[in-house]
Order: sequence, then C-alpha cells, then structure tokens
Amino acid sequence: MEPALIGTRLASAAIGPILKKLLVSEGPGAGLTGRSEKVRLSSLVSFRGERRTLTEKDVRKLAATLVSRSAEGPGERPFPADETEAVTDALATTLLALGELDMDDVQAVRLGHTALARRLRDAAPGPDGLSTDSVRYLESMTEWACLHILDFFTQRSTFVARSLVEQTRGQGELIAKVDELIRRVPRADGRDAEFERRYLAHLAKKHGRLTIYGVDLRDAPEKWPLDVAYLSLEATGGPGQENPWTGPDTDTAAYAGIRAAVHPGAPLGGRADRTLARHDKVLLRGAAGSGKTTLVQWLAVSAAREDAPAGDADGMAYLRHRVPFVLPLRALTRHGERLPAPDRFLSAVDCPLSPPEGWADRVLAAGRGLVLVDGIDEIPEAERGRARRWLRDLLDAYDGNRWLVTSRPTAVSDDWLASDGFAELTLAPMSAAEVATFVRRWHRAAGPSAAPYEQPLLDALRTTADVAQLATSPLMCGLICALHHGRRGFLPRGRKALYDAALAMLLSRRDRERDMGTPYGIDLGDAPQVQLIQRLAYWLTLNGRTAMDRAHAESVVREAVPAITEAAGYDPGAVFTHLLHRSGLLREPTADTVDFVHRTFQDYLAAKALVERWDIGVLVRHAADDQWEDVIRMAVGHARPRECAEIFEELLKAADTAPDRRTELRILVVAATALDHATEVAPEVRQRILARTGAVIPPHGPEEARELASVGRAVLDLLPGPEGLDDEAAWGVTTTATHVTADAALPYLARFADHTFLPVRSQLMWGWSRFDPTRYAEEIITRLDTGDLRFTLVSDEQAAEVVRLGMRPRELELRAGVTPDGLALLRETLGGVAHLQMPGDLVGLRSPFPAENELKGLVLFGRPGGGLASLRHLTGLTSLSVHDSAPLPEEDWDVMAAMGGLEDIKLAAGSLGHLPESLRLPSVRSLALDCAGGATAPLGPAARAFPALSQMFLLAQDEAMVHDLAPLASLPMLESVYVVESRFTGADDLAPSVVISV
Repeated sequence: MEPALIGTRLASAAIGPILKKLLVSEGPGAGLTGRSEKVRLSSLVSFRGERRTLTEKDVRKLAATLVSRSAEGPGERPFPADETEAVTDALATTLLALGELDMDDVQAVRLGHTALARRLRDAAPGPDGLSTDSVRYLESMTEWACLHILDFFTQRSTFVARSLVEQTRGQGELIAKVDELIRRVPRADGRDAEFERRYLAHLAKKHGRLTIYGVDLRDAPEKWPLDVAYLSLEATGGPGQENPWTGPDTDTAAYAGIRAAVHPGAPLGGRADRTLARHDKVLLRGAAGSGKTTLVQWLAVSAAREDAPAGDADGMAYLRHRVPFVLPLRALTRHGERLPAPDRFLSAVDCPLSPPEGWADRVLAAGRGLVLVDGIDEIPEAERGRARRWLRDLLDAYDGNRWLVTSRPTAVSDDWLASDGFAELTLAPMSAAEVATFVRRWHRAAGPSAAPYEQPLLDALRTTADVAQLATSPLMCGLICALHHGRRGFLPRGRKALYDAALAMLLSRRDRERDMGTPYGIDLGDAPQVQLIQRLAYWLTLNGRTAMDRAHAESVVREAVPAITEAAGYDPGAVFTHLLHRSGLLREPTADTVDFVHRTFQDYLAAKALVERWDIGVLVRHAADDQWEDVIRMAVGHARPRECAEIFEELLKAADTAPDRRTELRILVVAATALDHATEVAPEVRQRILARTGAVIPPHGPEEARELASVGRAVLDLLPGPEGLDDEAAWGVTTTATHVTADAALPYLARFADHTFLPVRSQLMWGWSRFDPTRYAEEIITRLDTGDLRFTLVSDEQAAEVVRLGMRPRELELRAGVTPDGLALLRETLGGVAHLQMPGDLVGLRSPFPAENELKGLVLFGRPGGGLASLRHLTGLTSLSVHDSAPLPEEDWDVMAAMGGLEDIKLAAGSLGHLPESLRLPSVRSLALDCAGGATAPLGPAARAFPALSQMFLLAQDEAMVHDLAPLASLPMLESVYVVESRFTGADDLAPSVVISV
C-alpha cells in the first residue's frame, strides 16, 4: 500500500487524539511554564517520569488501535494479516523509543518528522522476520506519527520562547564560525582565490599521474592515473611510541596524574593517507620503494582536486580547503643553497606559476597549509641538522597547518622531531592481501596481453618463498610483475638477479619490443649502457646526492664515452641524450637536473661501480651511514667470493674501532644483512659475522632492538630464549622479534607468552598487528595474562578474534583501524571492560555499550558526532577524558552530571565556558584542562561546579595563561594547580613547569 493511502486512512481515523495520549499535558507539575530552558523529550512523554500516566502495556494498546484503524477501509491491506501482532509490537517499541532520544523539543522540530522518524527507528530494535510490506508500513506509520507529535510540540505555550533562545544561541555560534571563515579565506580582492584555483589545478595535473616501474609493455602508457594506481598502505606506531622503555616506577601520585593528563596515548597507525587526520605533524619512515613519495603525491592531489566525492566516502575530507606545498628536499638542496622561505616554496621546486606577493605567508598564517617535506634521507647527513632548524623555524612561525616529513627508517634518530610534537610512524611492508591487490591492478593496467599471467604470479607469490620475500614494496612488486610477464611466466631468483633482469628490460628490451628502432641514432647493448650510467650513480653516491646538474651529468658521460668500445664511435652528446630519454633509468625532474627514476637503481649501480673499481675503503668508511646501507649490501651481491670475504673482514674491523655502541651495532647489522646477498660465503666468515652480531644481543633499548630486527629472519637464530634473561633483556628481544614480520617469529614469540613482566606482554600485544591475526591470537594472545594488560586493537580482524576466542580484556584500546562493524562485534565484550580508549567517531547516536557494563574509565579521542548523549547510561564511570580541541557544549555537561560518580575529568579548557550555571559535580576530585591554541580556562565556573576539587592540571605552553587564581580560593580541598607544557618527548619531560600550591 502506498504511504499516501495510509495517511488518508489515518486522517479519517483521527490519529491526532490517539497520539496525543503519548504526551503529558502542560501544567506546573511538568515544570514547563515560566521558563525558556531546554525541555528533553523524556520529560514530555506520558510513559516515563514522575507524571507517568501510561504503562508500556497502554502504549501497545495505542499502537494496536493505530494499526487496526489504518488497516480499515477498502482496498488491499498494508501488510499481511498474519503479521498484525508482530507489526503492532514493532510499532509500540518504536513509539516507546521516543523517551530514549537525547534531544529537546526544539531540536526535534528542527529535525523534521522524516529525520525524527529515522532517529526513532535507529533507537529501537529493528523489526525481525517481517515482510517487505510490513517494514514499509512501519516506516510510513512512524513518519505520520512523528508529524503529529511535532505538531503537538509547536502548540505548547513555552515552545516559541525556547525556539527564540535556541535561535539566538545558534546565531551567536554562526557569527563566530563566519568570523573564523573570514579569517581563513583568501583576500577579498580575489587575486589569492584565482591564483589558488590555478595552482591547485597545476598540482592535480603534475602529481596526478604515477609511473609504476615495470609497466612498460607495448600497449601500455608510461604513466597511470594516480587514483587508479595508488594503493593505500598501512602505517604503524613509530619508534618510541609503541611501548616506551620502562624502568622502575618512582613516580609520585601527583606525577602519575600529570602523566595521565599529558600523555594519554593518542591512537597511532592505520591507513597512511589518513594519519594527518589524527596528527597535525607526522614523521613517516619507510624503506626504499615503500611508497613514501607516492603517498606525498596522493595527499597533494587529494587536497587539490575539485571533484572530491561528497561527504567523506574516501576518508580524505580532512584535506579539503588545504593548500599543498610539495617540497622534495633532494630538489631544494641540489646546489647546496639554503632551504627556502615560504615566498620561495614554489620557485624552489620550479613551479611555473607566480603567486601574488605574500600569498604563501597568508596561507600558512591562516593555518590552511599542507606542508609535505619529502626525503630527509636524500640529503647528506651533514645537512640534516640545517634542515631540522629550517623546519623548526617554520613550525614556530606558522601554527595550525598539517606537516608530513618522510625519511628512510634509519636516516634520523628516533627523537629527531619528537620535541616538536611530531608523531613518528612507519610504513608497513605490504601484506599478502595488499600484494595481491597490487598484482591485480598492475595486470589490469597493463592491458589484455597481461591477463593470462595474473593468476600464475599470484600462485607463485603464495608458494615461492624467494619471490614472496622480495614482493614487500610497490617498487619490487612492479618489477616482479613486469619481469614475470616479460619472461612468459618465469622469474629470476634473488634480489641481484631480479635487478639484473630489470636493467635488461629497461635498457634494451622495452624499445625492441615496442619496435622503437633507434630514435637518437644510438644502438648500444646493455653492458655499455650500464657502464656509462653507473658512472653517474657512482658520483651521486660518493657525494651524498640523489640529483646532479644536467651539464655535469653530460660531462661525466662525455668523459667516459671514448673508453667504452661500443660507444666510442658515437657523438658523446647524442649518447647522453639517448641514455637520458631511452634508458628507462634516468629522468629530468627539472630542466637543469638529472636523477634516477628510483633511488634503488642508483644504489645498485653505484655498488657495481665500487666493486669494479675495488673502492673497498670507501665502502667501509661509510658503513655506518644510512645512505650507504643498500649500497654495501648490493656490493656484496656483485662481489666474487674472495672479494666478499675481504668486505666482511673490513666491516668487522670497522665495528671493532667504532666510536660508540650505536655505530658498532649499525655496522654489524649491515654486515649480517649483507650475508643473504652474497652468492658464496665461506662458513667461517658467516659464523664470525653471526657470532659478532650475537655479542650485541640482547639489545640495549628499543632503538637497538629495531636495528637488530632490520637484519631480518636470520636474527631469530641469534635471539636467546626467556630462560636466564632479566626483565628488560626479555623486553628487548621480544621487541626485536615482533619487528621481524615473518611467520618464523611466531614460535619464538610464543615462548614469552607466559612472561610476567608487563612491558614484555605489552610488546607481544603490539606485535599482533604485524602478523596473521588468527594464528597470532591462537598461539600468543590467548596465553597472555590479561590482569593488568591493555588490549590494543587496530583492525576489525583482531576484534573478531577477541570475540571468537572468548577473550575478556579488562583494559581495551581501539585504534583508528577498527570500524563501526568491528565495534559492533565487540558489544558484549565491552560489558566486561573496566578501562577503554577509543576514537570518538566510533560512538554514534546509539551507545556501543550494553546496558550491563563494568566501565570505570573512558578516553575518547575526538567528540562523538552525536555528543556524549549516548553515554548517559554509563553511571559507573569514574574517569572521562575527551581529547578534542573543540569545547564541549552545555548538553554534554548535562550528560556528565547525570553519570553521578565522575571523579576525574579531562577536556578542552573552553568547555568551562559552556558549563551551566546551576550544574554541580560534587564527586569530581581531579580536573585536567587542555589549553591548546592558547585557550584560557575560565576558573570561575570550575570553582562553582567542582566543590570537592583537590587537584587541577592546566596543559598550556607556559604559566602566563594562569593569570587569576582568585576563583579557586573558595575550594576547601584544592591542594595544587599544575601548569604542564603541551609538548613532550618522553617521561623525563613530564614534570610540571609550574606547581602552584593553593
């Protein structure tokens, strides 16, 4: 039956008088006269509260009457007759949900009857087992009921007054938002806006296409649209932020309170392209070819594109209205010049557009910038300190922007930017599922001729360990796909063989298979081309560069051509042009510079040149230089057995004379890692390398633990078991093993599952995200003592394992990778959780917590979309933290007051400005206020609302914002006010900058 016909029947059946019985009549007893305060729906229904006149049974009778009368009259029934009772029950349940909605009458009217009906249906259990006609009938009936209910609200004598109050408040908020918008928008004369339109279009075009190395087949274009080729990878919690190195706990109670207020452990990790949604400053580490530069392109294009999908379907809406500045350091410092100020950002990267004077300064001053600094590792180590000072100057001058800095894993120390508030994350190796996705996209992009090779390669990746171990980055996956296709389903074995085959494909087979002929009149084989190009790689690596002047590059080739027999008869200039445009290895990032298409090819060819020249002294002198790690490994791959032995001997001597333990460890790690690249190594040499590596085990601290893990699977044979290890040594070896993401690590880690030291068990929990969730959960997680252990879940798969295995954690942390679906799986589990941390956006209009729960402490990162209303029934809470820069509105204070037992609250300082004058929270003993952005805390409302307050924490940049403590003098139990700096690097920085005794 059509909804209109139902409405006709309902109108003729006098629906109004029936529904009016659901609402209380006006009168003094309801407390509705002479006031303009908000009136909650729960106080307006007649089946709740002190003036209850209907029981739930009465409401069901009203529902039965409505159903009966709407079914009367000629024509078809709106639903099957045998479902009448079920429909009546469902309608009654929906009407009863009216008393559960956390809103007032003004908000309900503003929603409209359709949206209000949707809220009612969401708040009530869904109809189970009903036919489609019955479900449609219930939807229509609920909307008609809401239409009449809202009409009753508007007829109440106090409604107009409350509406005017709400309008006034809304206008005030709107004015504030418009003022902020005016501050952020470009200049009124339109020149900035017009330039930004052109600039963003330029960025979208420049960075909107991606070269997938290896996609160089006959019918395939050289570049692909970024939104087709881009593969979103995962970022994991970075160094120093997973599980801090913990020693004996000598904190006082006050110190512990400060620590909890200041360092709450905000969610880290998740999709790499969404990290800047949770952290405004990120240092992202990743190995060569892991996708760092591609991520920078994706972020720039996502911010620049005008055809972004509505809402936040792709999760990138946080970048809207941001202006990207893509700053590859290799280009900014290619001539050794000073790093640019904002007015030179565009010219420094050879952008052809000229902005209005002062435009970049205005963008950054308004906090609208997205600053993407790519490749700290691609500038010499001696210049990185200068780069950090340049970055810090920018951070001090411009607040509110988003900052991303990328680097290879070991290029800078763990705390390189920690004191500047940067979250440190690491691009994870591609998972098996991500590799499969990449392979499918590659073959789809490569065209119909590649289709027959897709499934055989997927099978090889599952069954051939050598291939699977190489396919951990987008670069290597692209090469493997291309080689597998080009060799008709056969792949070379080992990394060196893979690169040799890739060079052959890029240098000659591409043009030959495309029937390109000799467009520059140059016909050279692979070997002479490699000899010439590796001269460029040698110069770049020796000088710590990744780009060189075009003129200098040409001069290097010109000098070498006469000595290359096959090339000697050609014009050196034409040879250089051929190599630049046809080799597939070189490119021109700007009109006057030359670099390699990827750093890995530079390292590989530089290593080849070093071995041929036998510059072993150069190799050893750079053994502790992160830019040379891959060069040394590949040099071992190029060397003959006797040469390999000499390289390893010299590396061991260098480790013996290292100036400090960290340098010694890095040299030994490089040597141990290089073992797998050697074609032949004498057993005694291998044993000496492994023995020396074993001498630095267990690692001393998390940094050494991660250095050891970079050795790979071989390090597992060197790690001692739990027997005979003290607690901190056990923590160190488990940290190392959890970073060796191979299945072989699981049996070793399982030996520590019964360990009593909390940091060991915490590290095992952290390691879960790096392995197969099911196997890891069964072999390790289920064996952990969970008494004082926080479960940290970063994916729905982990949530499903918690439920499947019946685990009941008392402390739980949900991170950004857990979706609402994963949260729904955990609903019953949450009933037994005592302390919970989670992103606020996981909490919707309906509470994820069961009615019966044991929750005592709740930390939300971001305010829920519907506010705190869905938490009202958490009456057992004693601690609530809302980490969000926006202040909590008045209705959220009402929710906190209704909880009744809160003792500890942490929230934005501006929230006190919305604290209702009559509200009191007598149970609160500790209050922490975040004064981010220079917000001041109005202490008058705090003194009034928290009469039993004993300590207060003010998270501020300095004590200057605490200019008036007089309002606190009335608090008889207040002992101290702590002013704590808002940026910290570790436990040593958690002492308060000011302690004010009261």
